[in-house]
Parts: sequence; C-alpha cells; structure tokens
Amino acid sequence: MLENKTILVTGGTGSFGKKFIRRILQEDVKKVIVFSRDELKQYEMKQEFQDTRIRFFIGDVRDQERLHRAFNSVDIVIHAAAMKHVEACEYNPFEAVKTNIYGAQNIIEAAIDCNVEQVIALSTDKAAAPVNLYGATKLASDKLFVAANSYVGEKHTRFSVVRYGNVVGSRGSVIPFFTKMRETGILPVTDDRMTRFWITLDQGVQFVLDSLTRMHGGEIFVPKIPSMNIMDLAKAIGPECEINIVGIRPGEKLHEVMVTQDDARHTIEFEDYYVITPEFAWWGDKLKGMSRLTEPFEYSSETNEQWLSVEDLRKMVEEFQT
Repeated sequence: MLENKTILVTGGTGSFGKKFIRRILQEDVKKVIVFSRDELKQYEMKQEFQDTRIRFFIGDVRDQERLHRAFNSVDIVIHAAAMKHVEACEYNPFEAVKTNIYGAQNIIEAAIDCNVEQVIALSTDKAAAPVNLYGATKLASDKLFVAANSYVGEKHTRFSVVRYGNVVGSRGSVIPFFTKMRETGILPVTDDRMTRFWITLDQGVQFVLDSLTRMHGGEIFVPKIPSMNIMDLAKAIGPECEINIVGIRPGEKLHEVMVTQDDARHTIEFEDYYVITPEFAWWGDKLKGMSRLTEPFEYSSETNEQWLSVEDLRKMVEEFQT
C-alpha cells in the first residue's frame, strides 16, 4: 500500500511521529515529509535517521498557506500534531483551539485542494465525553475530519480518525514521571481508583497502518487494548516507594471512555477493534452485513475485559527504559 507513496506526518518529530516514520522507512516509500515547528528536533532527527528519502519541512498547522506548499504531490497525510497536555490546554485555551481545531480545518482544506488521497488524524480517548478542553478540542477535530468527507465534491480525498488511549512512555506521560519520582521514595498518585487504556507506540503505529488499509473515509477506528490501574503501575515502577494520594487534577477523569453509549448505536465490532461509523447519508452501507453494537454498551477503561497485571506493566516499563 505504501509502495512509491509520498507520506507527510504532521508533528513528525514527536514520539508517535518518529516511531511511525522509522516503521514506514522499512517499506518501499518514495518520500517521507516531516512537518513540525521545532527546528532543533528536526536537526536531531536528521542526524539520527540518515535516510535520503526524508524531507524536513518547518511549519505550523495553524498556517494554511504553508500546509498547501507542504502537501504538494503528497499521497498520504498522518496528522499527529496537537497541543495534547491537559493542564497546558486548560491554561492556554485559545492556543489549544488554534492548533487542535483551526489546525484540523487547515489540514482538511489543504488536503482537498492538493488532492491528497488519504488523511488519518490521531485522536484520544479524552475526546469521548470530554471533561477538559483538550478532549473538547479533539472531539471537535474528530467531527471536522469525519464531516470533511462531505466537502470533497469530485475530489478523491478521504479522511478517517484513529482514537486510542494513553501511550506507554510518550513525552510528558506517567511512566517517565514515576521513574523520576522513584528517586525520592514517594510516588504521587491522583486517585487509587484511576484506570486508563494502555497502548505501546509500536501498537499505535501498526494500528494506524492497518486503518489506512481499511478506511473508506469517515470512520473512527478504536483498537481493543487493555486497561491498567494506576496503583498497579506505581507498584510496577516503585514497589518500595510510599504512595502519596494528591487528588484528581483539574480536567481529569477517574476512568476514560473510547466508545460512548451514544456512539455505540452506530459502532461495529470486529475481533480486535471497533469502527464508529459516520451518521451521514453519503456513508451508505459500506460495511454491509456487519451488525452494530447492542445497547447499552460503553467501551470504558473501568469495565474493560482486558487488564494488565503488575508483572505485565513491569515488563512494559523495562522495555521502555531499555
């Protein structure tokens, strides 16, 4: 599918972007474009990868004119750029809207104008029934990308979304934080009941690649992934540490959801993933013969059937740290 294709990754110097690009460079791709704002990270990535098929493009998703220039002759766009830290978005709400919502609009319009074939936007479990601004902006972004399929007219650009949970070891996530705090002998835990969906970067990259082959345009793809309890993670990282319960931070949930009860009415279940289908006339019956989830259903980290044990988490942490 990627043979002789030009792929552009927004946020290409981030945790996901670097892992995704390393993976697709194993294929016979024509060109990979790293689109991001940070020239230092691009410089460091260029030294690390040393591949003549990579191009580095300084730009911001807020700048539609720059996106038009970058999308010229691009076949596939993976949109991974975002303001994603909950506290930063709460404190800088206008900036989050500019990047996560207006940036999504810019991606859509540039992709259609430049005849990009496929666009996959990365989302988050926080976009389902959001309680914080980050989740709200990503929910708006998801809806923009789904609805974008209504705007293509005679063009052939197709847009879909991938939604998954917390990524093991991504920048600013809990594993590096707990690892650092372990040196103090105390691990601060917001609430001992807290659960989260858990996915590795490799799994996230593979799910995006799989979704590229499956997409018709308009779907939100949700992988079936395990849940973990925050106390189990604390035991895995610092079994000797004292636990300090500090309380839930602003904009945080006890449990995350990836398919809400309202979404379940138009969600189709497969063996290892769900597809939330669009509620637009143009969708038709592209997954004919597939049965939708029966109500009531909710895919929540609290009621998930798959769980990671302390030992499972310890192995994942060790792999991340090596």
